[in-house]
Amino acid sequence: MKPLAELLEASAALHRHLCPRQVLGARMGMLAGELLGLDLPQTDTRTFGPSAGKRLYAIVETDGCFTDGVSAATNCWVGRRTMRVEDYGKVATTFVDTQTGQAIRIVPQSDVRLRARDYAPEARNKWETMLLGYQRIPAGELLSALPVQLKTPMEKIASRAGVKALCEICGEEIMNEREVIRDGAILCRACAGHAYYVLMAEGTLPNSDLLQANQDMMALLVAA
Repeated sequence: MKPLAELLEASAALHRHLCPRQVLGARMGMLAGELLGLDLPQTDTRTFGPSAGKRLYAIVETDGCFTDGVSAATNCWVGRRTMRVEDYGKVATTFVDTQTGQAIRIVPQSDVRLRARDYAPEARNKWETMLLGYQRIPAGELLSALPVQLKTPMEKIASRAGVKALCEICGEEIMNEREVIRDGAILCRACAGHAYYVLMAEGTLPNSDLLQANQDMMALLVAA
């Protein structure tokens, strides 16, 4: 495992700054490597399998800079299909050893903000207290780790390379075995009733409040 300072430098390079949640993500990854007996960051993430480099899989429970801390420590990335975001709005990660099936969920201790004060007495504000304290608190005081079992088997999450299907309603392509079979028909999740969006009726425009909210959100994303 690389030193924490080196991992934080790699994470900060993605944002041009370092924040407390990146520290938590990096330290979760380091603890996962220790508990699972893995040499992290993993160096080869091309394929899954007994002799493959994609051995560790991370399921993060929020997005944002926290995930880059996890990625820096583990080399698990959404773009490499070694990380998945299940957005529960929680700073938490489940790490899965895809060879053994062992999985652990790691979260911060509930009182870490208070503990940080004892480890960063020179901090000038709450933000700096967390930034420095989270780097210094012993792992056993900072984080809690519990074994878990995935409801969806890892083989199903990883899927098989090159597997594709066509939705029989919208005609769009579905990758990674994410189709839904209903009454013998192949459907995408949206057409099966699990869409996160609603199609606009032809010729209509969104109301002004919704349009403004969307524009404000895009401006925030661009500025982030």
